[in-house]
Amino acid sequence: MTIATELKVLLTSLAVAGAAFATERMFVPHIVPVAWAHEPQPLWAVETAFLLRAVENIGATVALIAFLILAARVIGRWLRRPAS
Repeated sequence: MTIATELKVLLTSLAVAGAAFATERMFVPHIVPVAWAHEPQPLWAVETAFLLRAVENIGATVALIAFLILAARVIGRWLRRPAS
């Protein structure tokens, strides 16, 4: 993979995580994505919050992995550069 492709993966996964975060805050605010809460919550809201939180976490994990790969590649190129 080239650095441009890795940057595309990084930016796309950040966009997906950000979109999932914004969608969760917009459509199901103050809903805890677990079955137990102090007050009753509609099932559709809990399921939606759980799904959006999962998409957000997957996007953030992919972004972190892409960033680490990109950083390792850039550092590797920097270390292999001949001394002048």
